[in-house]
Amino acid sequence: MPNWSKIEAAPRPTLAELFEKGDRLDGLTLDVAGIHFDWSKTHLTPELIADFAVLADEAGLPAKRDALFAGEVVNVTEGRAVEHTAERYEGAPESVARAKAQHARMRALIDAIEGEALGPIQHVLHIGIGGSALGPDLLVSALGQEGMHYDVAIVSNVDGLALENALEHFDPHATIIAVASKTFTTTETMLNAESAIGWLTEAGVEDPYGRVIALTANPQAAVEWGVDETRILPFSESVGGRYSLWSSIGFPAAMALGWDAFEELLEGAAEMDRHFRLTETAQNAPVLAAFADLYYTQVRRLSTRAVFAYDERLRLLPDYLQQLEMESNGKGVTAEGVPLDRPSAPITWGGVGTDGQHAVFQLLHQGTHVVPVEFLAVIEAADTLDEQHHRQLLLNAFAQGAALMKGRDHADKARAYPGDRPSSTLLLDTLDPRTLGALIAFYEHRTFVNAAILGINAFDQFGVELGKEMARAADAGDQDLDASTEALIQRALG
Repeated sequence: MPNWSKIEAAPRPTLAELFEKGDRLDGLTLDVAGIHFDWSKTHLTPELIADFAVLADEAGLPAKRDALFAGEVVNVTEGRAVEHTAERYEGAPESVARAKAQHARMRALIDAIEGEALGPIQHVLHIGIGGSALGPDLLVSALGQEGMHYDVAIVSNVDGLALENALEHFDPHATIIAVASKTFTTTETMLNAESAIGWLTEAGVEDPYGRVIALTANPQAAVEWGVDETRILPFSESVGGRYSLWSSIGFPAAMALGWDAFEELLEGAAEMDRHFRLTETAQNAPVLAAFADLYYTQVRRLSTRAVFAYDERLRLLPDYLQQLEMESNGKGVTAEGVPLDRPSAPITWGGVGTDGQHAVFQLLHQGTHVVPVEFLAVIEAADTLDEQHHRQLLLNAFAQGAALMKGRDHADKARAYPGDRPSSTLLLDTLDPRTLGALIAFYEHRTFVNAAILGINAFDQFGVELGKEMARAADAGDQDLDASTEALIQRALG
């Protein structure tokens, strides 16, 4: 494992002291793919960055990055390559060719649906969970403000109310159902899919299964479930669920936003891929962001990180990042199975500004927990109202970061702000498919760098399995449970 001693022993000047020493913007701000990155209000210094670069080399980051893009086995616990970058055409040539063929198949099916091969379609019901729902939901929410080709509802929760609410305003005779599951066996997804088929049947739709599009890495399971092969959009087993929106899992977004938008999304991500793969450490956005993450988790031992989107279109981004970061890096052992002797992923949380300022920012400014905050904002407004709306939105985003850093003394300590609280800012020129693609790819690579330096595997997720297995066993009456759980089941279900 790399040696952290030099970084852990480094001086700890305050942010105010760092700004007094000279130009913080030089070396701590970058512009990549239409996104301005500002880490000047973090405690990173040129010296720390240089030390982290040595640490990254000791941890084998360059070789691990090359292996990721080459399609080598980097998910060692499952013996798989990890090839979401190939879905945006940055990867092993054979994998890129496969992704292009699968995208062409998806486009052909979308063209057929637009040509009313399945009848006059107005609605798309997308059923999935985890990465099979969060990614498409983020895309449609962020990019669908200017009108969509189809109404889209994305259902993940097995709570029947979620599905009922989605179906309430849909015409079953004008609806197609996209069932998204890598294995096509996911319990919640398949139960929701069966209920959706029942809804079509009760409405008198002649061939309910003929309205299903399967998005899966297991086409045979989809065929056995009842989906015709012509309506199966496969993706590679080497594409993980939380990294899969670039594959056929992005079908509802491609339907709703149009194929040109989906291609722009891929190209924006590919631009960030090239930046991550080819740019030196000191100018590499995902790497620098990971260095800041690691400084606060490993040196300052701060256990959470907050993300606040000062743009209503990005309101789902904190939810998306929770899965990406905590499912990827919330591990207790290294890739070799050795217990991790230091923290792994922080708890990722957040929300939307300015709402958060009137709620959780009390803790951020004056609480005993120091929480690194990430602000996201967009220069170009989405609304057509008085420009003061967007002006006030942006000013609030920037002022919050300044206030966290500066603080304020006061004789009444209840009114004092300690300051020296770190933040970073990501400022997008505009929010369009290309910049959103670059933004999401940035977060993917940042997550990978964190994992690579800590020596953990970012691409398995065994921690999600145990509770699901126990629920299935309890349903079958084949689970030895503790007295508390038995009593709860008896009380609720009899």
